[in-house]
Order: sequence, then C-alpha cells, then structure tokens
Amino acid sequence: MVADDAGDHWLWLRDPTPGKPLAAIVPLDKDFVTRMTSLLRFHRRLFDKEPGPPPRGWPLSAYRLARLDLMLRALDLREAGATYREIAVALGRENDAKLPATEWKVSAGRSFVIRLVRDATVMMNGDYRKLLQIR
Repeated sequence: MVADDAGDHWLWLRDPTPGKPLAAIVPLDKDFVTRMTSLLRFHRRLFDKEPGPPPRGWPLSAYRLARLDLMLRALDLREAGATYREIAVALGRENDAKLPATEWKVSAGRSFVIRLVRDATVMMNGDYRKLLQIR
C-alpha cells in the first residue's frame, strides 16, 4: 500500500523484488479510462509529484454517500429477516409503515424501501465496482 492523502493506492506485486522496475497491466475493458486515470495518479505520486485533484465523481457526493448508507442499512435488515414495514420504521418512515395494508401496498415509503433493498442487492452481487467509475 502506498499512502496518499487523496486516497491510498493498493498494489499487487507479482515479483516484489526491490529495485526491479514495475509494470502495469491494464485490461481493455469498460473500466479502462478509470483504471488509466488511477494509474496516472499513482505514477505521479510514485515520483513525488502532486497527483492532482481526483476526477469528477471521486469522491462520492454527500447525496450518494447518504443513499449508500440507507442501502446498506436496508440490506442488513432484510438479510436479517426484517419485513419492508420494519425496514421503513428503522429508516425513519414510521408514518408510512403505520398505513393500512391497502394503502401501504401503493405508498411511496414502501416503494422507497423496496428500491433501496433491490439496489443494495444488485450492488452486493458485484455492481459495487460502479462506485469507482468516473462519471
């Protein structure tokens, strides 16, 4: 790990022999631009240059962080067996959760909780990599 105030760089060295030159293998995939941006920032840091500001989209906005927090909380509760009503209460939507069954079925609060759980499940199953993409 190479420490950096803007975010640490984690490396996997195939041959960690000191003094040997380093090489980078960058897959030509949909994340190529993100990977190259990270590599260029690491290269500048490696040679004691200012890495420059992070790309637009790094770090996550306050809104995205807050939504991710809600998603994780909702997913944890759902994985522990909580119902959507119980999740709504835990996330501060008590008024929605108190609605009669017919109103609850079409409420914005229920839809909100279902979307949080759905999006968190998708992210848990591998979509979390999108957090690193440059937007």
